[in-house]
Amino acid sequence: MADTSGKIAYQGERGSNSHIACLDVYPDLEPVAYRTFEDAFAAAEGAQVDLAMIPVENTIAGRVGDIHHLLPSTSLHMIGEHLMRIRFQLMGVKGAEIGDIKRAYSHVMALGQCRQYLREREIIAVTAADTAGAARLVAERGDTRAAAIAPSLAAEVYGLDILAWDIEDAAHNTTRFLIMAPKPLDIEPGDEKMVTAFLFQVRNIPSALYKTLGGFATNGVNMTKLESYQIEGSFSASQFYAEIEGHPDQRPVQLALEELGFFSTSLKILGVYPAHPGRS
Repeated sequence: MADTSGKIAYQGERGSNSHIACLDVYPDLEPVAYRTFEDAFAAAEGAQVDLAMIPVENTIAGRVGDIHHLLPSTSLHMIGEHLMRIRFQLMGVKGAEIGDIKRAYSHVMALGQCRQYLREREIIAVTAADTAGAARLVAERGDTRAAAIAPSLAAEVYGLDILAWDIEDAAHNTTRFLIMAPKPLDIEPGDEKMVTAFLFQVRNIPSALYKTLGGFATNGVNMTKLESYQIEGSFSASQFYAEIEGHPDQRPVQLALEELGFFSTSLKILGVYPAHPGRS
């Protein structure tokens, strides 16, 4: 990447899963922490960083709701995805014992992924801004009755002891990250599996959604995701986010998108990128 900052943005603090994802995928880039997702998006849009690593969904806790209201308005493009197996540790200050823990702090998504573990041990879940931030909070307070749920890297960063390993409720616990960039990926259709992500708004006519999706079925294009949005203060969900397998230059995808356009008022391609091997 010529004339770049050599940096990648993520939301949270050092030691978070987003931080780890940045290190895994782009070890040569400097990870830069931002307090909110809006700040991370703005940093990439303003060329303060080259890329942004953004979590969008988890196999246990579902989609990251904060992200989806940012996608329609961002100028960034999706250039890749990363699927990461998530492991959470229960960590406390030096001298803490697991039987003394009364409260566990973490991001709401992490708490949702460890709900069963906490309920069985009657530990109260307390929401924090993010996982690594919860670890920092516990370290600063020094309370042996409080713990954080975070990746093991956070324990190293903030000097905490790990009281219990891998407390997530399911072995398949995986988070999907999107890699966002100011410019789209210049990629041609090939043998590798591709993903095309887009937003569209249906016309206000009967069966509009059914008709927009019909072209994907008749042309053999697999739609892997479809999510609705409430827009302009209305409870009529007429805007949708979708992901399909394929490249816009492939004829079946072209025909499907053309048919979608007949029954939509808008269509915005958010990204075209190689599918992560973990999808299969």
